[in-house]
Amino acid sequence: MTRTPVRAHVAIRPFRPIDQTEFVRFDAARRDPIERSNDMERILLAYDGGEPAQKALTMTAELAKAFGATVTVVSVVPVHPGRTPIDPWDDREVHRAELIEAGAALRALGIEPELIESSGDPARTIERIATERSFDAVIVGARGLGLVGRVLQGSVSEHVATHAATTVIVAR
Repeated sequence: MTRTPVRAHVAIRPFRPIDQTEFVRFDAARRDPIERSNDMERILLAYDGGEPAQKALTMTAELAKAFGATVTVVSVVPVHPGRTPIDPWDDREVHRAELIEAGAALRALGIEPELIESSGDPARTIERIATERSFDAVIVGARGLGLVGRVLQGSVSEHVATHAATTVIVAR
């Protein structure tokens, strides 16, 4: 029995920038920006106090300054079904302290954030808030879980990146 090779047809198209995604336009004669669109006016930062969240906070501050965007920080207390719905090591007070920490860090960088304290499934809550409040971008940190960790614990950043109706930036 002989096998026939499988051939794939690949279409290669030249890159063409789309005006709606272009953030800065340049006048070739003047060599300076002439128009800046504010496609990123409202940023939602999902914050849990960890190192990836710190990176996300830094990225959020840089983008907020570059685009003149407002920043809202959300910290979600995870609630799990069962006898003890809230993990005693991950309670409301811990998240409130992390939220205050994020607010202080952003204020030190010259950004006055809105702070949201919430509870529920973190990934779905972040997704819901982003949709309900019409954020232009959501910034989350990636914990760097391996395959087993993602399967057992679930990845908040992966869920938000694949389910949110807005732009999602995952800081690593």
